[in-house]
Amino acid sequence: MRFASLTGSCNLGKMIRQAKQSDAQGIVDIYNYYVINSIATFELEPLSAEIMATRIKTVQQASLPWIVLVDKQQRPLGYAYASQWHPRSAYSQSVEITIYLAPTETSQRFGTMLFEALLAELRSLDLHVVIGCISLPNAASVALHEKFGMTKVAHFSEVGHKFDNWIDVGYWQVIL
Repeated sequence: MRFASLTGSCNLGKMIRQAKQSDAQGIVDIYNYYVINSIATFELEPLSAEIMATRIKTVQQASLPWIVLVDKQQRPLGYAYASQWHPRSAYSQSVEITIYLAPTETSQRFGTMLFEALLAELRSLDLHVVIGCISLPNAASVALHEKFGMTKVAHFSEVGHKFDNWIDVGYWQVIL
């Protein structure tokens, strides 16, 4: 898998590179913030680093990108990846993307940088459609997806239940 184009300085000593198994703890720390405090994910219980390491390995074994934004000390500050949309063969050229930033790193264009790097990698692969699922409301995530040409194609009402509330989800897609 080609990641050379992803490696390099982004801003203030931060860089984007391929995720490593050793990043699992830092990645799960970011993700668990959203599990505990947000509707961005429908997981209800925090994950372990071991579970996150398995998820990273699964994505990479499928020859799909999992990238991470790191600081000078190589600590994860955000991450993005693509996973198989559905397991049936006819869906093999369609992927779903996911992006999370540490809460201290939002509103600094790092989400844009991760999204841009992830889409560049996906364009280099034999893929056709990129799909993003967004828990609603989430204006920042909607804006980020639409910034990259993704259009809303579906809206499901009250399909998730978290924090004693029913939550809608929307799907955005772009054809590469």
